[in-house]
Amino acid sequence: MANSPAPLRVAVCGAGYLGRFHAQKYAALPGVELVAVIDTDPVRAGAVAAETGAPLACATVTEVPGRLDAASVVVPNGAHFGVTCALLERGAHVLLEKPVTGDVGQAAKLESLASARGLILQPGFLERFNPAVAFLKEHAPRPRFIESHRLGGFKARATDVDVVMDLMIHDIDIALYLVDAAVLEVRASGTSVLTQHVDIANARLEFAGGATANLTASRVSLKDMRKVRVFSDGGYVAADCATRENILVTRGPDGALPMTPVPQVVRHDASDPLLEEIRAFVAAARGDRPPSVPAAAGRAAIAVAQAVREAIVRQGRT
Repeated sequence: MANSPAPLRVAVCGAGYLGRFHAQKYAALPGVELVAVIDTDPVRAGAVAAETGAPLACATVTEVPGRLDAASVVVPNGAHFGVTCALLERGAHVLLEKPVTGDVGQAAKLESLASARGLILQPGFLERFNPAVAFLKEHAPRPRFIESHRLGGFKARATDVDVVMDLMIHDIDIALYLVDAAVLEVRASGTSVLTQHVDIANARLEFAGGATANLTASRVSLKDMRKVRVFSDGGYVAADCATRENILVTRGPDGALPMTPVPQVVRHDASDPLLEEIRAFVAAARGDRPPSVPAAAGRAAIAVAQAVREAIVRQGRT
């Protein structure tokens, strides 16, 4: 009888709001051993380790003994680069929460380091694992116009970055995922409202080939919204990322648009995008499949996000 493969030894770096969820998912997966929860706050690290059964709570990657196969990095954005470098240099595959770093140069260095060591560096673009977004990719193969609204009420966490890096980065990635073309021009405006950073922003991305994306993100809204609408030559597809529903309107069977289009509503079964993201990462770390989100996607999104921020500064609304 063949021996079972050794469990994948993983750690979670960051025991805050989202890091706790990462630890919970790893602890529940078969064939995975959560060996450490790492956080500079010992009380927080200890609490998440105790909850998930991790044998070690510590402050740094170097304190984890033995083999470390993979890790999630869910620390504040300013610490992403240093923590990820330490993990890659140790030989661990990394699932790196968005935004991967604060600038393109750092993102490129991480990508190069992972490639040189033959390691997975998977950006944490959670919406890629949302069935409503997967439906967009399948049913809108040639987008001409994309419109997104990602709105949320103010929360004290994640205010170390602006709304472009906090929220709009998701829709930048979705637009780049749907449109297989270079971004030629970026226009944007935004302003701060409750923090020292930009809290509400709008960006217009113009792609080679003529596609356009209009993205709006706010973290100071009175209601939540996570919607993406995609218009193409053949019809219209919308995704509600919160309810995981799609609306599809296409031409009739004879190729003509009906006088009164009848939308088709598609409701997806309940799913856990974070669990699916971590399952995909674990499978890639084991060598069972390529990473679902390549490292280059993180760098590409950062490049566009930087262009959006620079456009906002040019508008003089910081």
